[in-house]
Amino acid sequence: MVKKPEFRDLFPGALELMILKTLSRKPMHGYALAQRIKETSDDLLQIEEGSLYPALQRMLKTGWLISEMGLSAKNRPVRIFKLTQAGRKHLEQEISSVEQMFAGISRVLALARQ
Repeated sequence: MVKKPEFRDLFPGALELMILKTLSRKPMHGYALAQRIKETSDDLLQIEEGSLYPALQRMLKTGWLISEMGLSAKNRPVRIFKLTQAGRKHLEQEISSVEQMFAGISRVLALARQ
């Protein structure tokens, strides 16, 4: 019997989409961001540091995010990430694209049930 994996890979762009959406609500540091995504997904999604921080760096380079130094709830220095106007625009485009993709997938799944 094949053991079902506990966590599955995300589709390309999903991590960036979740980061942008989460930061659109409020700026936060990386650890808080990962925890917020985990909580919001009811623990179905767990973002590893090895994926999160490289994604944040890519998004800083593309201009979707900016960062500044701040303090965590425990008074430790942290890098706070904020969405830029370009990031907000990209988020809107990506949400539309994902909605279209899921609509297509839903149609295929509905036909498969017939």
